Amino acid sequence: MATMAELARIHTDLAEDEIAHLQRLILDWGMLSDFCFADLLLYADVSGSDATRFVVLGQIRPATNQTLYREDWVGRVISEADRPFVARAWRLGEIMEDELVVSSPGERARLQCIPVNYAGRQVAIMTRESAPTVGRRPGELERVYVETFDRFARMLVTGQFPFENDDSPLPDAPRVGDGVMLLDEFGRVEYASPNAVTALHRMGMYSNTEGMRLEELGLHAKSIERAFSSHRPVTEEIEAPDVIVAVRCLPLLIKHQVTGAVLLVRDVSELRRRDRLLLTMDATIREVHHRVKNNLQTISSLLRLQARREPPGGGRTALEEAERRIRSIALIHEILSRDAVDSVDLNEIVVQLVRLAEEGVFSSDVAVRFRVRGDGGVLPADIATPLGVVLTELLTNAAEHAFPSGWSQPEGAYVLVSLTNTGTELIVRVHDNGIGWPPGFDIGSTQSLGLSIARSLVIGQLNGTLEASNDNGAVSEVRIPVVGI
Repeated sequence: MATMAELARIHTDLAEDEIAHLQRLILDWGMLSDFCFADLLLYADVSGSDATRFVVLGQIRPATNQTLYREDWVGRVISEADRPFVARAWRLGEIMEDELVVSSPGERARLQCIPVNYAGRQVAIMTRESAPTVGRRPGELERVYVETFDRFARMLVTGQFPFENDDSPLPDAPRVGDGVMLLDEFGRVEYASPNAVTALHRMGMYSNTEGMRLEELGLHAKSIERAFSSHRPVTEEIEAPDVIVAVRCLPLLIKHQVTGAVLLVRDVSELRRRDRLLLTMDATIREVHHRVKNNLQTISSLLRLQARREPPGGGRTALEEAERRIRSIALIHEILSRDAVDSVDLNEIVVQLVRLAEEGVFSSDVAVRFRVRGDGGVLPADIATPLGVVLTELLTNAAEHAFPSGWSQPEGAYVLVSLTNTGTELIVRVHDNGIGWPPGFDIGSTQSLGLSIARSLVIGQLNGTLEASNDNGAVSEVRIPVVGI
């Protein structure tokens, strides 16, 4: 499905700054829908239609009431015959009210058309569509909420809402259902919803709020002062003993003069406690990986020192190979210690493993070039760790055995690592242009300790396959299932 901006570019002649204005409206209109207890739809004139056709750019359902629409209307092109009052409001540029029949429930609904203006130009019509209230007197909360919506509606007509340079609300920012306080032009409380009063009680404020400034109640919300002076919304968090309350202050304007403000409040104490617990856990996990890395590096250093004391031969080679394997595992724990995640970028691992392999061929008679191609994606640590050891063995085997003394090729010696992640399978291919595998070579019955370790890890821990073939040099191909990773 196309985004609102894409629909606007396809169907309308709106400029980019006008589209951005409508995007800001959609970011904040959940609040409007909750205030008016109604569905909101956003209509824009289709290019060249002379206000006879409209495309629905956005739709939102209220969290404070039932919706009239089970289906989604975004992207539909509506004719003037279907919504005549939308077309009339567009031509007159005035707020208009009527009734319409909603086809899905098959009942009449109240329709309010509100022009949306930006920089002196009408850019859209926002409709408020709700079931009519018959024979029921609205309560104080409903009356205050609807009056607040009407104030925002007038700001839409004058182009003062949505606010420019708005600090867009975060996912856990307070909403209408969390608690609402209505302030007058002097910052005094005109109305506080029951949920807002509950939040104040949790902060130890039990005084009657009506007619009081929040500072007089002991709530020093700097967001209110900043919102009144800057004419734009401000969000902050206020901490009291054992309680954290998120506050979002939206000024209400008439002719660019502040006439009051809406204060949305939410008790986020539990959320912040969880956030802090997660941060502590993340730091602990990073520290564990860091210590494992340090211990592995210590073991690697001890093995390297021991190998230097051994005379050239099988014992020294075995210690050097063991040290290299441990270093590859330490490398992965080093990457994991940087971020609070249990996954790593395979390409980052491969690049560093290639550097380890390059260090091992410095003393060789043949200069070997290593290259990496493709993208292996992000892998969990329990897959990346054994795979790192497998790659170390394959790269070391290619560097040490593919290019014997006296070997030469016009293009020089190279080892290419190819990575392919299809979403269901990871394919790692190590290809050199050396002498290739010996005739009749079977990797399943090899006597090489390194290749035996690699095959055992691929089959036993990674549930994959390891195959060897010749193609102008030796090819080692690892295939690992990664479904659901």
